[in-house]
Amino acid sequence: MKPSLLPIPAAALLLCSLWILPVRCCNKALCASDVSKCLLQELCHCRPMDGNCSCCKECMLCLGTLWDECCDCVNMCNPRNYSDTPPTSKSTVEEIYQSIPSLFRALTEEDTQLNWNIVTFPVVEELSHHENLVSFLETVNQPQEQNVSVEVSHSNDKEHMCTVVYFNECMSIHQCKVSCESMGASKYRWFHNACCECVGPDCIDYGSKTVKCVNCMV
Repeated sequence: MKPSLLPIPAAALLLCSLWILPVRCCNKALCASDVSKCLLQELCHCRPMDGNCSCCKECMLCLGTLWDECCDCVNMCNPRNYSDTPPTSKSTVEEIYQSIPSLFRALTEEDTQLNWNIVTFPVVEELSHHENLVSFLETVNQPQEQNVSVEVSHSNDKEHMCTVVYFNECMSIHQCKVSCESMGASKYRWFHNACCECVGPDCIDYGSKTVKCVNCMV
């Protein structure tokens, strides 16, 4: 037996014992890489639920901005019930401030054999979830005579189309942003199941809230 080989299977066993248990509640698509790193460094080995919080600070620092989403993956906080709110119902959005509208339009003029899916829909569908709030704010903040012009402007949106691109394969949020930047998109939406959507310059909000990545739907 070679003693030098023992740490590797031992580390693998530790990962399995800690990782398999939270599978039903842990958002692995978002947390897998960072959680594995912290476990390998043995920074999240204590159990606050049992009164042992000796590693809590180190674990939180290791997970960083992912602490809120991933602390349940290392048994450091109460498990979340992701069966009620699947990853496909949650997403992260961000503006891309150095977009190239002409590039995006050129790449999405027609479907290609590339590894993505182009979807176009009316802007009014994109804005549908805002209608009640917009109507309320217009009534409270604006004179009645101005409401007419706002409503007319909104009705004209029916003529405008929003084009988005879904990549077929799952990818990290960083790769999603880089990929959308490279095709000139104005914004991107990264679903928490790792589906990536690039939002075109003619969209007003952040594209569609529906996951349509062909090979990344779970």
